[in-house]
Amino acid sequence: MTDASLIPPWGLAALAAILGLLVGSFLNVVIHRVPRGESIVSPSSACPGCGHAIRPRDNVPVASWLMLRGRCRDCSAPISARYPLVEGATGLLFAGGALLFGWSAALPAYLYLAAIALALGLIDLDTHRLPNAIVLPAYPVTALLLVLASWGTGDWGALLRAVIGGAVLWLLHFLLMVIRPGGMGFGDVKLAGLLGAYLAWIGWGALVVGAFGAFLFGGLFSIGLLITGRAGRRTGIPFGPWMLLGAGVGVTVGETAWSAYLGLLS
Repeated sequence: MTDASLIPPWGLAALAAILGLLVGSFLNVVIHRVPRGESIVSPSSACPGCGHAIRPRDNVPVASWLMLRGRCRDCSAPISARYPLVEGATGLLFAGGALLFGWSAALPAYLYLAAIALALGLIDLDTHRLPNAIVLPAYPVTALLLVLASWGTGDWGALLRAVIGGAVLWLLHFLLMVIRPGGMGFGDVKLAGLLGAYLAWIGWGALVVGAFGAFLFGGLFSIGLLITGRAGRRTGIPFGPWMLLGAGVGVTVGETAWSAYLGLLS
């Protein structure tokens, strides 16, 4: 059996990137079909222009799009650049996760988070919805993955933090939804519970920074739209992508940023 320690960090990142490219290809199906209520299993992917099924050799992440120059092999209809971008972004997120967590029992949990975060962020931008078909199943999957992470690391306190953090962030967003109807949807509330669990598993600092980052990024984006006249005070703006971006910051640098902040106060 190969000893994981024999594979250097860059090797693990490369393996994770390849896995991410494959997962990203599947995420393209999820992003397109889930909001439409379609099956993600069948039928097989086909060109929307001519309806011809995509050949296996034309379904290689990123490479096939480049070799085909962004066009269908059969009818030459243009293929959106979003497809290779999603695949490439997933590969980069997986590689970054591997570098951050290394050969850790927590790695599968946070790779899963990266995958659903990318899918939910793009779906929310497209439709202003966070589909239950993705969010609700993520709860039991997250619970299982974080239990395994705590079992693998021996840090059961992290699991307790995750439960508390998920409940706190869910309740916070629920209260905000009630206090200011229309400013936040229940999909955001359900997503908050998931993100709170992932952030708090890492630490309280990650939870605080991730939660604050969501409102900071969302607020800055809204101000930018108002200044440029691209939105009014009553314009609905999806909050999910900013929650996910804030969570990303919390996961990667939240504990460090929080410690630095507390150091300034003291």
